[in-house]
Amino acid sequence: MPKDQYNICHSETFETLYKAHAKEVRRFIYFKTQDIDKAEDILQDTFIKLWDNCSKVSFEKAKSYLYTVATNTFLNTIKHQKVVQKHQQSISSHHTNESPEFIMLEKEFMDKLQRTIDSLPEKQKEVFLLNRIEKKKYREIAELLDISVKAVEKRMHSALLVLREHIGNV
Repeated sequence: MPKDQYNICHSETFETLYKAHAKEVRRFIYFKTQDIDKAEDILQDTFIKLWDNCSKVSFEKAKSYLYTVATNTFLNTIKHQKVVQKHQQSISSHHTNESPEFIMLEKEFMDKLQRTIDSLPEKQKEVFLLNRIEKKKYREIAELLDISVKAVEKRMHSALLVLREHIGNV
C-alpha cells in the first residue's frame, strides 16, 4: 500500500475519513445540540481543524480526534452563549427606558405590596400566593388545603379586599 494512503494531509485520504465519519459525528453533535444547523457548523469546524492539523494526527487516531474536537467545539459554543447571555442581561439591567423616578416609585410599590401581603392573615396569604404566584386554580387550592372551593373563594376575596384597601386595584 502506498504511504500516502494513511497520510491525512493527502486529499483522498482526508475525503475517505470525511465519508467514513461525517455522518456519525453530525449525529453525535445533533444529539447534543438538537439543532441541525449548529451540528452542521460544528461538523465543518471539526473537519477544518483536522485538515489544519493533518500532519500532527495519525490515521489511526483520526476518529478519536474528530469526536474530541467536536465535543470541545460544542462545549466552547455553549460557553460562548452563556457569556453572551450574561452580557445581554447586564446591559439590560443597567439600561432601562424608565426614568429614575419611575424606578423609585416601582420599588416603593413593590415594597408596599410585599408588606401588605405579609400582613395578611396566614390562611388568606396562603390562598393568595397559591393563586397569584403559583398560578393554581381554586379547585387545585381547595384539594391541596383540604377545604371547599367556596372557602378558597372567600379567603381570596378577603385578601383582595385588604390589598385594595392598602394599595388600590391589584
